[in-house]
Amino acid sequence: MEIKSDNPEHGFQFPGVFELSAMGSAEAELHLVVPMVLEALGLTVYRDRLGVKPSAKGNYVSVTVVFEAHSREDYDAAHGALREHPAVKWTL
Repeated sequence: MEIKSDNPEHGFQFPGVFELSAMGSAEAELHLVVPMVLEALGLTVYRDRLGVKPSAKGNYVSVTVVFEAHSREDYDAAHGALREHPAVKWTL
């Protein structure tokens, strides 16, 4: 039995373009690390849509990246690969 919504606004739709954020130390150069990790998975990263936001005290940084995922497995692999990277503390 396949569960499928009649409304395409429900949940993720694949293939698709998605955004995720990775957080870590401001010294870790996450603006370089995050796209590189996703591209190593074979994902298309829109580098021109990369966002960087430092924490209030400047010790941490959040990097937001936009990428294409062809399946839920691609999307989960993106989060998993970033969470495994030593420079990344967490992803959203």
